[in-house]
Amino acid sequence: MPVPVNGDPDLSLLRERAARELTDDILPFWEERAFDGDGWLVGAVLDDLTVVDDRPRHAVLAARILWTFAAAMRDLPDEATRWERTARKALNLVVDRFWDSERGGVFWSLAPDGSVESDRKQVYAQAFAIYALAQWHEVSADAEALECAWQVFDHLEASARDRDYGGYHEVLTRSWEPLGGTALSEKDLAVPKSMNTNLHVLEAYTTLLRVTGDGRVRESLASLLRTALEHIVADDPWTHCSLFFDREWRSQIATISYGHDIEASWLLWDAWEALSAAGVKDAVLAGETRRVTLALADAVRVHGLDADGGVMYEGNPAGITVPHKHWWPQAEGVVGWLNAYQLDGRAADRDAALAVWDFIDEHVIDHVNGEWFAELERDGSVRSHAPDECKIGPWKCPYHNGRTALEVMRRVRE
Repeated sequence: MPVPVNGDPDLSLLRERAARELTDDILPFWEERAFDGDGWLVGAVLDDLTVVDDRPRHAVLAARILWTFAAAMRDLPDEATRWERTARKALNLVVDRFWDSERGGVFWSLAPDGSVESDRKQVYAQAFAIYALAQWHEVSADAEALECAWQVFDHLEASARDRDYGGYHEVLTRSWEPLGGTALSEKDLAVPKSMNTNLHVLEAYTTLLRVTGDGRVRESLASLLRTALEHIVADDPWTHCSLFFDREWRSQIATISYGHDIEASWLLWDAWEALSAAGVKDAVLAGETRRVTLALADAVRVHGLDADGGVMYEGNPAGITVPHKHWWPQAEGVVGWLNAYQLDGRAADRDAALAVWDFIDEHVIDHVNGEWFAELERDGSVRSHAPDECKIGPWKCPYHNGRTALEVMRRVRE
């Protein structure tokens, strides 16, 4: 049974701080700055709030904005009408400008003028479309949005799911045919399968199952959870997630991503909880998911958490290789360790969640210009000339930090 967190003054304070950050900073920042007057997504907003319009627009960012503001409508009902306006702007992009009206699904990116820049069907982007559209349907009862989510689901099941070895392939052509040699980003390998893509398909299917209760989603999610536990999670030299694979799930690199590991720790458990609520009874699957959830949280706390409370970026079995502190691993650390504390009552997990939020408040939140800095040095100073030196961009979104605040508010009840 989850450990109750009510009545803990430090966790109650965490809830207050998270709620204030969400409603006073994160949501208003994106409400004001993510779209131009015509509802078109901005190219980028730099740390000094300069707007850069000559950059591509990405479906992932539009979907993440939609998910965040739809979730805010659900959990902040007193201001739902306000957050709905921004959600609808993002929705219009997902189901219109980014939507492939001929073949279904979302394009990877559009040029600044709105023309298609990259028409590939990156499975990662399709997953976020499902995630956002399902969440929007839950708060709006929008049948057309749900139908779009089902179209993407059907395409993924027909074209991206590997029925022989499990999991989902990385990328397909516009017409949903296999496409090799295309990496998700400059930081990723061009491989048939990745932990990152499969984790976010799992996340999307978890939400779609909660919203619909559909048996097809239940089967797909259960299969993917088993695949992740068997092939993505490794226990040598400690529990972590391998990142890049060939089709048969042979790991291609020894890099350990501490942010992805702590994010996976709670998303895997979240998937199991959705399956359990949908009627799946599997004591072995439940037990293994719980073991991995706690082991991942423990491993990142021991190997990837710095003395100042910040989560470092990457390592390998020999130690830390990239000590930078990106914004999103900090956000996922709060939820991951709070989830582990609720599951097992380990004081070290509670303390880690609180320490990460202290680090976020002191170093990551921009208390002058708003939102969060994207990349920090190990000492907590902002990395100047970092590749992602922006407040809004293809990968800089309100989804990680906004979701963290919403999760803290959900898990720590007043």
